[in-house]
Amino acid sequence: MVRRQSALAITLVAAAIAVLLLQLVALPLLLLPHDLRWGWLLAPLALTTVPLWSLIHEGIHGTLLRHRGWNDRLGRTLAVGYGGPFTLLKAGHLLHHRYSRTQRERTEVYDPQRSSWLAAARAYYPRLLGGLYLAELASVVLVLLPGPGWRMLVRRTDSLDSVTGLLLERVARRDNLRRFRLEALAVIATYTGTTVLYGRHAWMLWSAVGARAVIVSLADNAYHYRTRLERPLEAMNLRLPRPLELFVLAFNLHNVHHRHPGLRWHELRAAFVADRDELHLGWFAAVSRQLRGPIPLTADEVRPLPPADPAPQRPAQMSAAPSTGR
Repeated sequence: MVRRQSALAITLVAAAIAVLLLQLVALPLLLLPHDLRWGWLLAPLALTTVPLWSLIHEGIHGTLLRHRGWNDRLGRTLAVGYGGPFTLLKAGHLLHHRYSRTQRERTEVYDPQRSSWLAAARAYYPRLLGGLYLAELASVVLVLLPGPGWRMLVRRTDSLDSVTGLLLERVARRDNLRRFRLEALAVIATYTGTTVLYGRHAWMLWSAVGARAVIVSLADNAYHYRTRLERPLEAMNLRLPRPLELFVLAFNLHNVHHRHPGLRWHELRAAFVADRDELHLGWFAAVSRQLRGPIPLTADEVRPLPPADPAPQRPAQMSAAPSTGR
């Protein structure tokens, strides 16, 4: 069974790397010089962003391969092709599991006593429509920042309303920072090199990267939008036809994943059945409804439920016989 799971994981990683090499190397070097219409191939390739992220996500949780070293190496390789340092992606995702729907991470929720809907929307919509991924990609410029600069950045971004300070603090730890710098340099080298290969057609490549940014950013919070606050272990399971569920490596079963983060992607469906869990919305409906925008903290649908009333206590038993008056 273990060998079969490892073989499946290696096959999927090999397929993902092949798709990345097609997009980053073969297309500009071999296909576009023959016929520019090959550029249309980038459109369906952009859709492979979802299973690519799902494989990176497996690497983040250590469930891609049982061997920790190879798990991280493959996750790191895929993340370079994706366009983000694996160390930063891992730290950010694990913080998401810890702080989801708390004050530090409630993407679409704003406090009407501190902000207006319009002010919240100015931050919300750019993040939703590509900004999340572009921030991950742009993080590679931090490779130039020396140690003291990291410490200053952590202090300036530390806030109870954000995980940014916590994220940068984790990345800035010695071993993590060394890995981050190597990964960031690999991303820079990869995308500089492929831009050179595309030459005057580099706009095709960066249009595909833009499509990836929109796909990643739109999908990120769809599993949590308009859900109850202060429930980091909960999310929504989103309905997809079974072939598409396999294509995204069961990432749509997000509530199952939050409750069982150590399960591999192909174990989530069985856990869904065993838990008698439910499908909350269709995937496309959940993604599109985010366009409604920010939600006030006071909205009933996101307000935390009050704690359950404690069970009524029994009257204390009398420990002595009634007084006789003596």
